[in-house]
Amino acid sequence: MTTIETPRTAAVPPDNRMQRLAGWAQRHRWTAVLLWVVAMVGITAGSMAVGDAYEMDNSIPGSQSQKLVAAMERHQPEADGDTIMIVLYDEGGLDADQAAIKALVDDVAALPHVASVTAPDPRGGTLSPDGTTGIADVVLDEVATKVDISDIKAIIDTAKDHEKGGFEVDLTGDSVREVQESDAGGGGEGVGMLAALVILLFMFGSLLAASLPLITAIFAVGTTLSLVILASHFVKIPDYTAPVLILVGLGVGIDYALLVFSRFRSELLAGADRDQATRTALDTAGRSVLFAGATVIIALLGLYVLGLGAIQGIAVGVTMTVLLTMVASLTLLPALLSLFGNRIEKVVRKHAAKKSRPSGHGWRVWAGWVQRYPWPALVVSVAALGALAVPAFGMQLGFADAGTDHPSTSSRQAYDRVSEAFGPGANGPLFVVTEGTETQAQAAYTKLDGFEGIAEVTPPQPSEDGEMYTSLAFPTTSPQDTETAELVKSVRSELGDEHLVGGATAAAIDFSDAVDRKFPLFVAVVVGMSALLLMIVFRSIPVAIKAACLNLLSIGAALGVMKLVFQDGRFGAQEGPIEAFVPVMTFAIVFGLSMDYEVFLMSRMHEEWTRTKDATRAVREGLATTGAVITAAGAIMIVVFGAFLLAPDRFLQQFGLGLSVAVLLDAVLIRCLVAPAIMRILGERAWWLPGWLDKILPHVAIERPELEKAAETKPAGV
Repeated sequence: MTTIETPRTAAVPPDNRMQRLAGWAQRHRWTAVLLWVVAMVGITAGSMAVGDAYEMDNSIPGSQSQKLVAAMERHQPEADGDTIMIVLYDEGGLDADQAAIKALVDDVAALPHVASVTAPDPRGGTLSPDGTTGIADVVLDEVATKVDISDIKAIIDTAKDHEKGGFEVDLTGDSVREVQESDAGGGGEGVGMLAALVILLFMFGSLLAASLPLITAIFAVGTTLSLVILASHFVKIPDYTAPVLILVGLGVGIDYALLVFSRFRSELLAGADRDQATRTALDTAGRSVLFAGATVIIALLGLYVLGLGAIQGIAVGVTMTVLLTMVASLTLLPALLSLFGNRIEKVVRKHAAKKSRPSGHGWRVWAGWVQRYPWPALVVSVAALGALAVPAFGMQLGFADAGTDHPSTSSRQAYDRVSEAFGPGANGPLFVVTEGTETQAQAAYTKLDGFEGIAEVTPPQPSEDGEMYTSLAFPTTSPQDTETAELVKSVRSELGDEHLVGGATAAAIDFSDAVDRKFPLFVAVVVGMSALLLMIVFRSIPVAIKAACLNLLSIGAALGVMKLVFQDGRFGAQEGPIEAFVPVMTFAIVFGLSMDYEVFLMSRMHEEWTRTKDATRAVREGLATTGAVITAAGAIMIVVFGAFLLAPDRFLQQFGLGLSVAVLLDAVLIRCLVAPAIMRILGERAWWLPGWLDKILPHVAIERPELEKAAETKPAGV
């Protein structure tokens, strides 16, 4: 026996805000489209005219690394420029290459933005004991982000031009690695959009219908990208925000538009006319989009709890992206539906007529199976997710360096040459700074000379004003080894607060420690606020707790997979630490995105529960009406996020894997198996809320307002 329902045709009250928004977009469809076109073109033109002012905020408030940077700025401001390491190698010894080395140094020194070049010198420790490997240090007159990439390429090309015979030249440094990544290209965005279009085409059976969610997302992402460029002149936003913005914007933009369009399609098939279908879609799925977007924004703003500028800059950019995608889904998409409504309606009805079974039949069968065996479905699924989450507890945070680059790159070859010739610690020396007397600096040097874990330490060198002394301590382990992190803590403990230990390696350790220390508070804030919102909307404590726990489980499993692949080097990935900011960004974004499916699924279940007070039917019909959309939306996000595994940036690869795995587990396993099983086990108790709490919580309707008052449709058995 199949359960059907009569079409819902009652008009929604005219004072409904979402209805009025839909009506405006329908009446002024050309105006809405034109406004979006003008906004995107105008903002893009403005951003191109002024250019970006991306700036990496590496500050770690209260850390020794930050105090060391401040000391350097006070006593040695000329040393603020970034450095490039040119590694020279000749198996027969560099003595025979002195003329080539001098020519290389002179040519590089004459290039723009090069402040100085220091040739290999055994007295400075930049020539290996066997004489085969030397280091020429290039000091830039600016930080790398303020130097045009073409000038960095000129340094690389000029140095490489001096290679001949057995004389080999390789370069490393952050700016060099950035050039390598830009040369490697990417193409993840294009691949993701193409794959998303294929899925939408398969789902709707029409290129026009499939294109509307994609067009909506492109307008939102394009406009936001230009807005972020303009905002970079007022807020510190790192340069890698743009690819993260595109990554999230495409996934969320297509997702939100798909939810609205799918409800529009289902209302058409239920017998509503085009205008009514658009208004109902906006007043139901549109409300879900608003709520889901709000939870994403809350999760992103929760990143401010960490107090780290680099992460806050990304949060600003991605928050703007989510806001614009919400606005586009609620204004541009209804206008497009009105413009192409006649053609789309014909395609929708024609595509539906080809199906031999009623819409949602397969999902009703699936829901019936889950409801018959809820405990096995729940236990097996949770056990699998828990097993995937376990590796996340062994996650090592850090930052990628040349040691994680592909072995074929110049930066990796330079890194390996330095490690072999000078020891692994030469790629990440510790800076030991003393603001005081030479006697104090010498005392620090004496303590570190022969210190366990330190291969070599240089005598303290005074600054030009004579008020600061700097030594370099070379660990016996590489910058990414856990032993190096322990060494930094030991050295700081040994020297005390009157000496500062910093440098790139120590800064990465401080950043990771700051994330570890504040991560529990961040999780508590995000989970608590999101659960409170769910409780307000669905008037249920169990639903809020269930959503929070399941989201944590899916994110934990995604982080566990990330650890297995990138930290342990599974499936051919380069072994190394997880980028320190990736787990927190992944948590914020995934937790918000998980709420998209939670809200969409639970709102339909709650809609059925409000009308019928039948908990079993609510679970079955909620899954039947949303299962296809959730899996399609999940598939689109998976291909969009997964396409970023093709990106040359390691952190983007980690983002892409973490987000795609989380969405896969959430859309397929949790929303279509675990959540229905839990709702079946809870039954009517799933919608429990104490009376006293119901009175004090504000009322926020996510379904159509009239459903809160009375049932419009009664189920009919056939």
